[in-house]
Amino acid sequence: MNRLKKFFFPALFLKKNPAVILFVCFVSSALFSVALPAAEPPPEYSVIAPLAAKTLLLAGCFAGDRMVVVGERGHILYSDDGGNTWTQAKVQTLATLTGVYFHDKKLGWAVGHDAVILRTTDGGKNWSLVYSAPEEERPLLDVWFQNPEKGFAIGAYGYFLTTKDGGLNWTDKMVSEDDWHLNQVRMSDNGKLYIAGEAGTIYRSDDLGQTWVSLPSPYGGSFFGTLPLDGDTVLIFGLQGHVYRSEDAGANWEQINIPVKVLFNGGTRLDDGRIVIGGMGGILLISEDGGKSFKIRQQSDRMSIVSILPVDNNTVLLVGDQGVKRFFLSETK
Repeated sequence: MNRLKKFFFPALFLKKNPAVILFVCFVSSALFSVALPAAEPPPEYSVIAPLAAKTLLLAGCFAGDRMVVVGERGHILYSDDGGNTWTQAKVQTLATLTGVYFHDKKLGWAVGHDAVILRTTDGGKNWSLVYSAPEEERPLLDVWFQNPEKGFAIGAYGYFLTTKDGGLNWTDKMVSEDDWHLNQVRMSDNGKLYIAGEAGTIYRSDDLGQTWVSLPSPYGGSFFGTLPLDGDTVLIFGLQGHVYRSEDAGANWEQINIPVKVLFNGGTRLDDGRIVIGGMGGILLISEDGGKSFKIRQQSDRMSIVSILPVDNNTVLLVGDQGVKRFFLSETK
């Protein structure tokens, strides 16, 4: 019976054996300190902010008919009514986001500071972090995918990451031995890819990003945007109002006379063929002749423009330092 009491009623046994109490406490403490792993910090998510659509936004694209824009503090917003109203997405980062690309209306990726890469499979409503390398101290600036599996992201100091599994794993490669910033990538309707970069850097790929050739540059300053048109016609633009046009895929360039010396970032072409390019200080360039010449429009609020999305033949969505807003090209509307 005494043995049973010691087994089934340990409190009675320990009460008469204080030394055993100390031993048990010591062993229990050791066991728990080894057995319980350190708790991982919870993932960081961007804060849902009522005024997110009015804060700094840096890129935008279409996911089917949906518009998606990205910017500071991990903000990603989407609109299903042409930019009239916006919904903020759930995003697993607080890093500033600088580029976004959708393969179709559901599958997309976004990139930004700390080499952050995010992925969505529901049209931009929810975003999961699939890559991050803050120790590299090189932000990613743009992203492009050939298909649901193969794609690449580009960024500062020649940063060039590739993936073959939809963005779940990434490999660090290079476009060239130069380490100039790679600012933007765009694809032409005939399958050529163009990268606009720092210090007059221009690259072209004729095999969907497998290999790249350095194009002759007409300007030693940085280019921030490129806009492929029909066939081998392409525009490239950047610092100090520099805009150039090529009809032979970048082998030769013609400078377009622009009387304002501001930085130009992003552009789009409307269904009616007009071209719109946006820059600092609220400056818009509008061309009706395929980019051979431009008229200037300046907004009264001087909103600096980073990206432009077409809504219809008279309306574009401007993305920039004051968020997003609709802009009517016709001055009478």
